[in-house]
Amino acid sequence: MATSPLTDFGSSSPMSLPDSAQKLAELVRLQKFATRITSTLEIEDLVPRVVDEVAASLGCVEINIYLRDPDRSEFVLAGVRGCTLHGKGHRIEMGAGMVGHVAATRKMHYAPDVSRDPYYVPCEPDTRSEVAIPLQREGDLVGVFTASHCELDAFCPDQLRLLQGLCSHLAVALHNAQRFGDERDQRERMSREAAEAHAMQQSLLPRSSPLVPGFRISGLSIPAGSVGGDWYDFIPLAEGRWGLVLADVSGKGMAAALLMSAARGMLRSLAQIGSGPAQVLTRLNNMLLEDFPDGRFITMVYAELDPSRQTLRLANAGHLPPLLVEPSGHRWIESEQGLPLGIAASKFSETEIRLTPASRLAFYSDGITEAELDSGEEYGATRLLAQMHTADLNPEALLADVKKFTNGNGLRDDATVILVQGAHTPNVIEPN
Repeated sequence: MATSPLTDFGSSSPMSLPDSAQKLAELVRLQKFATRITSTLEIEDLVPRVVDEVAASLGCVEINIYLRDPDRSEFVLAGVRGCTLHGKGHRIEMGAGMVGHVAATRKMHYAPDVSRDPYYVPCEPDTRSEVAIPLQREGDLVGVFTASHCELDAFCPDQLRLLQGLCSHLAVALHNAQRFGDERDQRERMSREAAEAHAMQQSLLPRSSPLVPGFRISGLSIPAGSVGGDWYDFIPLAEGRWGLVLADVSGKGMAAALLMSAARGMLRSLAQIGSGPAQVLTRLNNMLLEDFPDGRFITMVYAELDPSRQTLRLANAGHLPPLLVEPSGHRWIESEQGLPLGIAASKFSETEIRLTPASRLAFYSDGITEAELDSGEEYGATRLLAQMHTADLNPEALLADVKKFTNGNGLRDDATVILVQGAHTPNVIEPN
C-alpha cells in the first residue's frame, strides 16, 4: 500500500538516519543551544540567534519565526532567513498556509514534498520539504516556527523531535522576552508619565519669590517621589496684599497631586473674592465636601499679608502651627478652630500677627518635622527652631539640614516650607 508523503504530529516519511559524525555533532550543538536560549530576554537578540543557529545546523533554505498578534487573529513575521519574498512584519491570518494551519490545529505539520502539500504556499523555488511547529507555553500559543529545505523529505525523525524540543524552549524564551519587554515598556512609560507629571506639578509652584515692600518671602517644596501632595503658593491680592498658602493633601503620588491641582485652582479663585482667610477656607471646604473623594482631605494654612500695615492674618485647617521667631522669643501660632478640609463642615478661627523688621515666620509641612532616622528619631520642632535662629536662613538651607539629618536616607514624605522675614532681619543668634 502506498504511503502518503503528508504527515502530521508524531510521524514522518521514512528516510535514512544521519550517518556521519559531523551530522551528529550538528544535532548535539543544536540541542545544547536549545537549552541556552531561555536566558535571552531581548526578542531582537533571541529571534536572529535561533534563525541563524537552526539554518547553520540543518542546512535549511529558509527559517521563519512568526509571533502571534494578541490583538488580531494574525501572525507577524519576527525573524526570517533565506526568504526573498517576505520580510519582517509580513502577516499571515489564522488558517492560511502551513503557518495558519499549524496555528489553528496547534500541531506540528511536516510536508516531506511541498508540491503535494495542500497547506504549503509557494515561496522559495528551491524549497522541497518544510516543517511548521507551533510555539506553545502552558497551552498558550506564542507563535509558529517553520524550516524549509532544498531536499525532499530532508528532516529525519530525530531532527523533527529535536526541532520540537527547540520550539518548546523557544516558546518559553519568547514568552519571557515578551513579558520582559512589556514590563520594560510599562516602566519606561510610567517613568515618562511621572517625569511629565513632575514637570507639570513644578510648573504650578511659584517660579519666583514675590517682591513685597519690607519683607523677604521665599518657599520651596521637595516631593518624596516624582510628584507629591504638598504645595505652596503666593497669590497677589488687591491693595498690595499677598495670599500665602501651604497645604498637604492626604496620601502620596499621582492621586494626591491631582487633588492638589484641583484644590489650588479653587483656592486661587476664592482668594480674590474672599474677605479674609477664615472665609476663604470656609468656602473652599464647602466646595471640597461636594467634590472630594471619601477618605481624602487637605491640611492647610492660609494667610494674607498686608505689607502697608505690617500685619498677617491667618487661618488654619488642621495644619501644623506656624512658627514665629522674634528677638524677644518664639511662639507656635495655634488656632482655636479648623478641621482639615474635605472632612466635615467646620468653622475656622482667624489670628492676626503684627510683624516687625526682625520677625521670622515659618509655614512648614510634616515632611520636615517628621523626617526620621531608621531608629525612629524625628527631626522635630527643636531642630526646626534652631534653624530659624541661623544667620543665613533660607528654604534651601533648611531642607538641606533635614536631608543631612536623615543620613542620606532621603525624604519619606513631601517637605515644604514658606519663610516670611522682615527685609532688615538682623542675624538671629539662638538664645542660651
